[in-house]
Amino acid sequence: MTDAEPAYRAIRRDGVLQVSRPDTEWLSTGWNGGRCTADCVYNVSVPEGWERTDLGAYVDERLERAGFDPTAADATGPALLTGVDIDDARGARCGPVTAYATAGVSNPAALPMEPGASTDSDGTAGDTVETELDPGRGTVNVIVGTTRALASGALANLIAVAAEAKAATLLSETGFPGTTTDAVVVGHDPAGQSAGFSGSGTAVGAATRACVRDAVRASLRAHYTDTEMTPPASVADATYGVSTDACAEVFRLPVEDEVVEPEH
Repeated sequence: MTDAEPAYRAIRRDGVLQVSRPDTEWLSTGWNGGRCTADCVYNVSVPEGWERTDLGAYVDERLERAGFDPTAADATGPALLTGVDIDDARGARCGPVTAYATAGVSNPAALPMEPGASTDSDGTAGDTVETELDPGRGTVNVIVGTTRALASGALANLIAVAAEAKAATLLSETGFPGTTTDAVVVGHDPAGQSAGFSGSGTAVGAATRACVRDAVRASLRAHYTDTEMTPPASVADATYGVSTDACAEVFRLPVEDEVVEPEH
């Protein structure tokens, strides 16, 4: 732990987490996702039983209630929604990267390697549990920011790096690779030191993996270990959740016939 302020500053207020750095370019997989340039992004905790569908209006209401200006020019970027209490959010930083996460798995999304052989917590075969995509008290949201100036493809690839680290961490900690409503936001500083790549072998990619792992683990610990709640042992035990038991058809790729050029 360190007292130095991270490059991507976070404020937690009234169920809203604001992550900010001036003139950041963001890429989001959330409901209002895509690319944009803004000073801030948000992670908004929704109450249990929440059923609003006018998401833009709802987010604006929550930001205003929390004392953030949803109409300020260049101030509002992507917003994520979560069933996890924002008090359980945790941050981590390593080198040029800062990450923030909220993590809960009441709505796990299992991917069994032997489809059709789902198991309950006692190890016996059980029926696949499929429900509507309700956030419940779950969702794993990750916000990653780097001080590097990433190439366009490198920023997009950072989504994959963060998602991989999230899945690996969740598998280790909970047995599930994710939930039905996970989302990732990544950001970079266009005026920073240039970086053409962001894979796991680069400084940005390696730091992102470490930050996402440690932020997700810390948020899980805050959400479960430090409370009376416990993560589900299986999809069948979860309040909400899905198991992908369908089998895809696997096929060999055809090889195009060799074309022989006539001799001259």
